[in-house]
Amino acid sequence: MSSPIIVALDLPSGSAALDLATRVAPHVGAFKVGKELFVSEGPDLVRRLRQTGAAVFLDLKFHDIPNTVAKAVAAAVRLDVQMLTVHCSGGSAMMRAAETAAQETAASLGRKPPLVLGVTVLTSMDSAALAELGGEPDVTRQVERLARLAADSGLRGLVCSPLEITTLRSILPSTMQLVTPGIRTGSEKSDDQKRTLGPSEAMAAGASWLVVGRPIYAAADPIEAARRIHAASVEGR
Repeated sequence: MSSPIIVALDLPSGSAALDLATRVAPHVGAFKVGKELFVSEGPDLVRRLRQTGAAVFLDLKFHDIPNTVAKAVAAAVRLDVQMLTVHCSGGSAMMRAAETAAQETAASLGRKPPLVLGVTVLTSMDSAALAELGGEPDVTRQVERLARLAADSGLRGLVCSPLEITTLRSILPSTMQLVTPGIRTGSEKSDDQKRTLGPSEAMAAGASWLVVGRPIYAAADPIEAARRIHAASVEGR
């Protein structure tokens, strides 16, 4: 992807998603299809996005027994996505199964394997939310633990809060790709993202890609918003 910007197509219909994708494609690197859109529109929406030449990030956060996740990853590879997500909390066996399925299925199709990204702690969660679950009450320690587990399990990328990038860069292999959601420009209304940074700050910290949703799809002028965010990301490199 030439641009580090991944637009989250968190929209209720395929027509709206395709319209937005067509308009902002020259200024971004890929489009993220999440649960709402995938459940509403199914694999056909992914195929239609791929037909435009756009890269697709399938963000379904697989979390199940290793065999089930491996089969889901293989299906995603056949759908020809470039990125997909699994929950690190599924454990090392599950993550290894996901990466193996991605590599083997892609090889059988003659394709480059998609980047399997481990999700450590959701960016909507803080230490209080973790404590409520009865686990590690410190977000940073939990993220570090799961990030190391993901790397040891063979994953080549992680999804993480931009506030965690510097720490993760210091403890993980330099080849690990870091994808950061919840990027905000400062002009948005308050929402459920609690651990965020702006695009230039996140890139300066060492992000590989930035996932941007509301600041683009909810903007009065999505094209201009995409241009500004792309320009800011370039400044941060």
